[in-house]
Amino acid sequence: MSALARNTLGGATSPYLRQHADNPVHWQQWGQEALEWARERDVPILLSVGYSACHWCHVMAHESFEDEATAALMNENFVCIKVDREERPDLDAVYMNATVAMTGQGGWPMTCFLTPSAEPFYCGTYYPTVPRGGMPSFTQLLEAITDTWRGRRGEVEEASAAITAQLTANAAGVPGGQVVLDANLLDAAIVAALRDEDRDRGGFGAAPKFPPSALMEGLLRGYERSGDAKVLAAVERTAEAMARGGIYDQLGGGFARYSVDADWVVPHFEKMLYDNAQLLRAYAHLGRRTGSALAIRVAEETVEFLLRDLRTESGCFASALDADTDGIEGLTYAWTPDELLSVLGFEDGVWAAGLLAVSSAGTFEAGTSVLQLPADPEDPARWDSVRSRLFEARSARPQPGRDDKVVTAWNGLAVTALAEAGAGLGRPEWVEAAAHCARTLLGEHLVDGRLRRASLGGVVGDAAAVLDDHGALAVGLLALHQATGDLEWLTRAEELIDLAIAHFADPEEPGSWFDTADDAEALITRPRDPFDGATPSGASTMAEALLAAAALAGPERSARYAAAAADTLDRGVLLLARAARSAGHWLAVAEASVRGPIQVAVSMTGDGAGLLEAARREAPGGAVVIGGAPDTSPLLADRPLVDGEPAAYVCRGFVCDRPVTGAEELRGLLGVHAP
Repeated sequence: MSALARNTLGGATSPYLRQHADNPVHWQQWGQEALEWARERDVPILLSVGYSACHWCHVMAHESFEDEATAALMNENFVCIKVDREERPDLDAVYMNATVAMTGQGGWPMTCFLTPSAEPFYCGTYYPTVPRGGMPSFTQLLEAITDTWRGRRGEVEEASAAITAQLTANAAGVPGGQVVLDANLLDAAIVAALRDEDRDRGGFGAAPKFPPSALMEGLLRGYERSGDAKVLAAVERTAEAMARGGIYDQLGGGFARYSVDADWVVPHFEKMLYDNAQLLRAYAHLGRRTGSALAIRVAEETVEFLLRDLRTESGCFASALDADTDGIEGLTYAWTPDELLSVLGFEDGVWAAGLLAVSSAGTFEAGTSVLQLPADPEDPARWDSVRSRLFEARSARPQPGRDDKVVTAWNGLAVTALAEAGAGLGRPEWVEAAAHCARTLLGEHLVDGRLRRASLGGVVGDAAAVLDDHGALAVGLLALHQATGDLEWLTRAEELIDLAIAHFADPEEPGSWFDTADDAEALITRPRDPFDGATPSGASTMAEALLAAAALAGPERSARYAAAAADTLDRGVLLLARAARSAGHWLAVAEASVRGPIQVAVSMTGDGAGLLEAARREAPGGAVVIGGAPDTSPLLADRPLVDGEPAAYVCRGFVCDRPVTGAEELRGLLGVHAP
């Protein structure tokens, strides 16, 4: 019997894979050895893709993968491969495209049947243990696939060849030169996005509702440019609705993945690092621009959540908290009125129930409620006491599992958010937390000069980093360079950007990027998806890195980065013109580009911090702001003090204003619209 005829997930660096190490299924990790075993046995591959915080992944695992009879069918007739979509986004992208092409929709768990050559011939998502709603049971599907493989192999080969050809055809890059990037395009994209706004409930589209993190940032930058009050109002409506709803953890801070309803009341309870990092950036920016106490509070509490609940021993951040606790959704988070009374006593319990929208009818399941905060409490001190006691009581409950996997790209998003929020809101300890994380990533995830995707417990995985890992970490390092003035962060960002250009840029189509490196494992297609999703696309993230680096780097690199940024945006803006809601991060980067981007260099000695703080507070999103002694970084070269006083030099692209020495003069030069 082959050594592969057993479950081999126990040594994986993915917590999701380890969750399946005790299944009776002979799960394999993706690799040539498993593919070769399928060829030797002449059986199909059953590819199961999910992630640790996925509720329905847990359901299917419990119903099917833990069942001895189902596992026996799987082991006898398939080579079974389990993939963590967060660790291998390249595999997830290829086979998700196949699933959508075959079924019209996707999601996780994803269940794909492949030939031994890894070509898909049948794909789906969750399958129940009994037939339901026109869907076959999982065992019925296994038997049907086995019969088809053995008796109608020609049909299988025909289907796999057709879908592979379609995937290859769809993998072409977005054409350039179709749309001109200017203020008119940005205004039209914003109008298009706002058509889908739910003005009554906040957010965009219908239920389920996902936090529009990148789009909020893009719209806020659009408001800073145009001064259009309608744009700011849309951002504020969404920000307030989410912050007051059940999707936001009113006791512990941080946002859940999405709301199952249109009112943001009942969340799908997993908390993802990438959501909270992007939302921290947007709320901190909104608070800095408008002075909103709500936005600033949410930013502060989200940082508390990140540092308390997601920070690992290394100083980086875990991927997620699970949707379930002991197999039950919402067990940690939902409350009844009696539970409030038990923790708080009668008077505070009744007061808290009214404040947090907890009633005997309940808003969730079995008469429980997810806490909301429809209005600010009239007695803040009482609320602080109640919140603290409820959080302490909740902490004694069973807690959701944590996926400790450290993903490079998502930690890059966290580094950016912490550095920007810390600099803009005057919280240097947040900047230091970002720097600690960045040092760990550079020390552990760079192996032999190349970046890796993820690590667990300080042990880096084998999976190579993809494009968004390079782009997001580079953006974070550039944010740290601006927040600290440390030239080392700029140098390391340039190294990453140069790596990305060398291995991910399409040499045949300037401005087009592949999501996997030119020397990465060859899949049936080489994925490249420019659309922004739950996280910014690799291409839009690289555009952001290139745009900022062009403003911060020395002359030689600056010109090269500026040309690459322009080429990348030349293609990306087509998405803004055609599908603005799916291009929120493209909008944010394009807004920065149209404004120059704005560069603010504050030449100063030790007593010039006030002018630098004003620059960080007043500059629009996407602006580049650096401070320090003259000639200590490329942007400060040949920019002296003025009459011995700190001076701010403001440029847009290649055009510069005269230096100013006062905060009010600087505000006037920046030309930012504010409420």
